[in-house]
Amino acid sequence: MSGSDNIPMTPHGLQKLKDELKHLQSVERGKISREIEVARAHGDLRENAEYHAAKEKQSHIEGRILTLGDWIARAEVIDPAKLGGDKVVFGATVELVDTENDKTISYRLVGETEADLKKRWIAVTSPVARALIGKKVGDIATVQSPGGVRELEVVSISFEDPQEEPAS
Repeated sequence: MSGSDNIPMTPHGLQKLKDELKHLQSVERGKISREIEVARAHGDLRENAEYHAAKEKQSHIEGRILTLGDWIARAEVIDPAKLGGDKVVFGATVELVDTENDKTISYRLVGETEADLKKRWIAVTSPVARALIGKKVGDIATVQSPGGVRELEVVSISFEDPQEEPAS
């Protein structure tokens, strides 16, 4: 994700980022500051592994806070529940059939910050999602995968509440 581009995400995805940011700022910052103070009290900082580990953890937390703040500032919220139509777009849940093995799979197209393969939520920028954008029911999307070219037929397109798990 480049510096000034908007980041598409669902309202649920934006809320998750805000919740994580709030937790880091209100809980984790204080916790790591206390860890650093305890480690400082142990003496010589040059040979104090506990202190250095705590400072490194603090650096990671502050970096994550900056990243989350940037993503939130650039969020372009798109509510799939308010979308519709007969084409695959951001926020759609798409049921597909792999034409080679007749296996059915469904994906929800979400923002990069929300992608979660366990839920079958894929980033709208992923190769599969890019191949699906603009397709209609009955269309075939050709996807280059590590195992070779796959052809996926679009069986259905729906726009569900983004907080619910898509049916698979």
